[in-house]
Amino acid sequence: MTQNDFYDLIRKRRSIRAFDIDRKVPDDTIIRILEAGRLAPTASNRQPVKFHLVQKRKILEKLHNCYSRNWFHNAPAILVLTGRREDAWVRSYDRYNSLEMDASIMMDHMILAAESEGVSTCWIIAFEPDIVKDVLELKDNEIPLVMTPLGYFPDGYEKREMPERKTLDELVTRY
Repeated sequence: MTQNDFYDLIRKRRSIRAFDIDRKVPDDTIIRILEAGRLAPTASNRQPVKFHLVQKRKILEKLHNCYSRNWFHNAPAILVLTGRREDAWVRSYDRYNSLEMDASIMMDHMILAAESEGVSTCWIIAFEPDIVKDVLELKDNEIPLVMTPLGYFPDGYEKREMPERKTLDELVTRY
């Protein structure tokens, strides 16, 4: 991948909210996506996040109850990241816990890997965590953090244009 390919990948990636329920993501593709998350940096290399890949129809149907959008129900796979606060790095000065940051970095790596594989994704944090805990039979100290569907968008579906973003001048302060 060239430098331009990487920036093109970032520019073209969109949250997809339509999936072809009958088109499964091949196992070798899933493994490459998961590997991208495994290789992501985490604070002090603690790697406090677990990946839960849900592909069985019976479990997917139960998991659908945590998020009410219809398009979510058509994804052939859902990836859920969980973590335990006690496994994450904690900054000594103010007790900041890196769990959510680590999960975000890992998920971002996987979402970009999915895009490079032609697999559609959508960040989801607006779900009911207690339902996720119940469906995945998580321990009390395991926190559902973020999830994404993994799948292919249906034929004829067009990706939306990039939403307007702030300019670098609005975002950057130089010293």
